[in-house]
Amino acid sequence: MWRKASVAALLALAVGYLYHGGPVLPEQLLQYISLPGFQSSQQSQRHVERVISDAWDSLITLPVRQWSRVAVGVNACVDVVVSGVGLLQALAVDPGNGLDHEVLHSKEDLKEAFIHYMERGAAAERFFSDKVAFQRIARAAAEYPTAKLYVGGNAALIGQKLATYPDLMVLLCGPVGPKLHEMLDEQIVVPPGSLQETDEYHLILEYKAGEQWGSTRAPQANRFIFSHDVSNGEMSSLETFVTSLEEFQPDLVVLSGLHMMEGQGRQMWEERLKEAVAAISDIRKDIPIHLELASMTDKDYMNSIMQEFMPIVSSIGLNEQELLFLSQAGGGPHAHFSTWKGVPDVGQVSDILLWILERHGRSDPSSEADLTRVHFHTLAYHVLATVDGYWGNQASAVMAGARVASSQACGVQAVDVSKVELKAPLHFYSSHSEPRESLSLDPAAPVAVWRRGNVTFHLTPVLVCKLPLRTVGLGDAISAEGLVYSELTSQQHF
Repeated sequence: MWRKASVAALLALAVGYLYHGGPVLPEQLLQYISLPGFQSSQQSQRHVERVISDAWDSLITLPVRQWSRVAVGVNACVDVVVSGVGLLQALAVDPGNGLDHEVLHSKEDLKEAFIHYMERGAAAERFFSDKVAFQRIARAAAEYPTAKLYVGGNAALIGQKLATYPDLMVLLCGPVGPKLHEMLDEQIVVPPGSLQETDEYHLILEYKAGEQWGSTRAPQANRFIFSHDVSNGEMSSLETFVTSLEEFQPDLVVLSGLHMMEGQGRQMWEERLKEAVAAISDIRKDIPIHLELASMTDKDYMNSIMQEFMPIVSSIGLNEQELLFLSQAGGGPHAHFSTWKGVPDVGQVSDILLWILERHGRSDPSSEADLTRVHFHTLAYHVLATVDGYWGNQASAVMAGARVASSQACGVQAVDVSKVELKAPLHFYSSHSEPRESLSLDPAAPVAVWRRGNVTFHLTPVLVCKLPLRTVGLGDAISAEGLVYSELTSQQHF
């Protein structure tokens, strides 16, 4: 305690000295600050992160029964990744006030929506309705000096991650143009019906933690995505995808791209969603289906997905914004929140996850719903919630997802503890209301487990990258890795 007090006093003295004009700290202060006792707090923090990283490496194991063939669809594109502030400045757009738009119609809408999410440090994805205006912006983005092209679209990104496992055969269905086909891993099989003459381009406007534009300052690094993508917006590859399954014979199906239909208008998505449900219902019942969600703003559309689509899939993946919006659309727990404040409360997240599995899943054995697994990820921690008796190896699965988030964000193959920091709470509750269980996280065994009824929760912290190189596709990599390390138990039957 006295050491902490003396450290705080010395820091205050040093800051005060510099503030009042001293260009160099007195030598005695510098000598004292360099003493081991002064640095012990920082070293202790790095020690905790090292313990967690080492524990992941020793505890994460592949399941006994692994997938051999995974079919992934149906959104795919080429991502143009560029500095959001830099591109908007190149478009001669001035900073101003943020305002969310469900659909973007102009550069002004783009600026307002970008600022709205940048000041919150949140990710979002929107449809740009004006084809000509979008093409002008896309050209400017492609010509921006630091612009980079990547494989894009949730399905393609999940396929790319799965293809890093040499024993896993991956089928990808989606609108695959020549540039995207060239960029895909050689291990990925693309059926002829998915190939098209031109690529679909999505613009990824990234911003860094602390980056400022006008009066807007980003609290953390993230990105804003937009496109004028009709092929993905209509899920035009869905029927090709389902037809291809008969020949490919997968033992796991991963589906994404529902969010792209939101910008097409209510009449279109109502009709197309019914067709999608009918198509997916044709998949053999013994094949599990994972649905990857993404950013949406239309509560009616999200509610339709909950009511019609979620009960026919066995697993879903989503982040904190999607989780809260899902609860808001369906009148679930904590739906009165407009947004999360800081790190989402574990008890509140747990409440919503349980509600999803009770309302739209098979937590009740008599339910006809297939949903038995939800993989939730936020910046500081991940949670896997599963109905008992359906999924195995979930401790390894949730840790594997967190580990890949820590390494991929920093652009390294393995976690580098000097580049990451722990932001997860080490003490939390299993629910926001009573009765609830008080829980603690042990860095040496970094998975907290609790049960609510017949639903089991596994939580692990994320070692957050201090200076992330790329945020796009992290959620897809997390879900893909979590699925690779998951297995169905012998009782499984969808």
